[in-house]
Amino acid sequence: MSQAHHPNRRQALKFLGTPMLLPISGVGTSIGLSACGGGDAASITFTSASFAAMAAPSLADPAAMAKTAVASSLDVMLSDGSKQSFKLAYQPFFMTGDLVPDGKGGTLLAGGYVDIKNQPIIDTSVAGKSRQFFSDSPDGTSLLSVPNPTVAGIKGKAVFAVVQFEYTTWAQDGKTDMYGKLPSPIAVLTLDQDQTTGKLTLVKYHNVDTSAAHGLWITCGSSLSPWGTHLSSEEYEPDAFTIASNTMFKAFSKNTFGDETKANPYHYGHMPEVTVNPDGTGTLKKHYCLGRISHELIEVMPDNRTALMGDDATNGGLFMFVADKEKDLSSGSLYVARFGAGFSIDPAAAGAAVTWIKMGSASSAEIEALANTLKPTDIMDVQTADPKDASYTKINFSGKVQWVKVKPGMEKAAAFLESHRYAALVGGTMAFSKMEGTTVNAKDKIAYSALQNMQSSMVRNNAAWNEAYGVTLEKAVNAGGVLAHTLSGGQKDTAGTAINSEWVVTRTKMLLVGEDIAADALGNLANPDKIGAPDNLKFSEKLRTLFIGEDSGYHVNNFVWAYNVDTKVLSRLVSMPSGAEATGLGVVDDLNGWTYITSNFQHPGDWSASLHSKVQATLDPLVRANFKDRFGAAVGYLTGEATGMKLDKL
Repeated sequence: MSQAHHPNRRQALKFLGTPMLLPISGVGTSIGLSACGGGDAASITFTSASFAAMAAPSLADPAAMAKTAVASSLDVMLSDGSKQSFKLAYQPFFMTGDLVPDGKGGTLLAGGYVDIKNQPIIDTSVAGKSRQFFSDSPDGTSLLSVPNPTVAGIKGKAVFAVVQFEYTTWAQDGKTDMYGKLPSPIAVLTLDQDQTTGKLTLVKYHNVDTSAAHGLWITCGSSLSPWGTHLSSEEYEPDAFTIASNTMFKAFSKNTFGDETKANPYHYGHMPEVTVNPDGTGTLKKHYCLGRISHELIEVMPDNRTALMGDDATNGGLFMFVADKEKDLSSGSLYVARFGAGFSIDPAAAGAAVTWIKMGSASSAEIEALANTLKPTDIMDVQTADPKDASYTKINFSGKVQWVKVKPGMEKAAAFLESHRYAALVGGTMAFSKMEGTTVNAKDKIAYSALQNMQSSMVRNNAAWNEAYGVTLEKAVNAGGVLAHTLSGGQKDTAGTAINSEWVVTRTKMLLVGEDIAADALGNLANPDKIGAPDNLKFSEKLRTLFIGEDSGYHVNNFVWAYNVDTKVLSRLVSMPSGAEATGLGVVDDLNGWTYITSNFQHPGDWSASLHSKVQATLDPLVRANFKDRFGAAVGYLTGEATGMKLDKL
């Protein structure tokens, strides 16, 4: 019987995968075929892929609602017209709170917190049960390789993952709120990649030393730079003008430095970068020249210089940084977007034209030096009541109205250390609520940004809304949406100066919109068959697919979705444990010939009375049993099951 339409066994294993691999190795490459008699009679190629959606889990199967559930599949179309379908599965590297190998014969606590001297921070909230704090909220993850790795114990090939831990929700007493009170850890994982199956096995866990960067503050989403480094984030920059009354920041300072007054707010709200070393360690530097905003997840364009940045804030904006040199974010120019007329949540609308205001140019070193020496009152005068003085400018800041004035000669300090206020002062469109992850479709020159929610500053007559911004909804869309940005070259800023980039946003329209609903039988407040509060975004060029992870207070279970930009089909891939946020989304089209999608989750069983009242009693004991009494959360990746293979036919 002819075998002309079946890959040979070894190639099938690599293309189709095994239980530990996402089964799309060789995407876009030729797949040799073995004909009857052993001759090489034909060749077929990958043409496209799509995902078959899973249904949202329900209380008919409460176990599925209380775990990372995957019931989706990947359909691969080949050039001979055939289709092969493979079930997907989830494989964790570890759960936070596990003891994992340190590469030296010992172990480390996964997600464990350390202070500025790299000593464990101890949770003493339960008498007689002191233990090192560990995170329940792993977030941004980058999967990558480096030349000439030197880690011992690798049997296949060494690949690496950088994983950051945003926060921990509670102390072990379950009562002491720990959000933002601990310095965020960041780790390099050395993974052994099996060259036959693609399986990734953890062999070394290394805590990155963050002391030179003053520690890290609430590291949220991340991206992989085109040059192979991990671009981190510091979310919700602490307001320097009200820092004296910020008890959370005082606790952060105490836990980090041993002194609640030592931490400097101007050292936080920036963009850290991690370079992985061949020995499985990591080197971190913090870039102070990309604006001090609510960094969530930036995307560097294929020119290796232009970074588009979301801003996870109320009265947030769209920001852009153009580096002076390729593959070097240590100096450059910062811009804020100004939106013209036409903003609409209707995906069929033309959208709004976008222009750019230059805020300033600087190096990271000079802004860090300013941060080291300046107090907020050295930079700006900020009033919360109208001073009746025309030298002040009325702005919207974090949901409230303020009046601000830059001190003489302090424009650069204001631009890079008080970026939200300065962007509003110079005329940026500071209208958005929680603009989160950003990614790029390079082939079509379209970038995407997630709006977790479209509320408050975007809604007419809200206290945070400003009609002059031109971004107005008549009613909030709590379920959020995804924006699509057209990217162009040959642009000038509003002062008429050329912008040195071919990847500048010139028009923004809506791509996908969630749908708010009255509570359904499970308690969902957003349509579970549409996106709800999108957060992480990643685009796969080879799959032509936008992956979307949710952080929703409107879906009982948060999901990871795949949206094919050609077919316009939205497919649910993964359901996270109820009460957990989908985080750590990453896509690597080709890592030593294999393709991976990373995915983590945060704070399982973080119950909300308004959302989970119909499921909590049933699911809480299951979630507690699965995830260390709700203190643990998984770091891992999507894989492919081999059950769809018919090797007996080969």
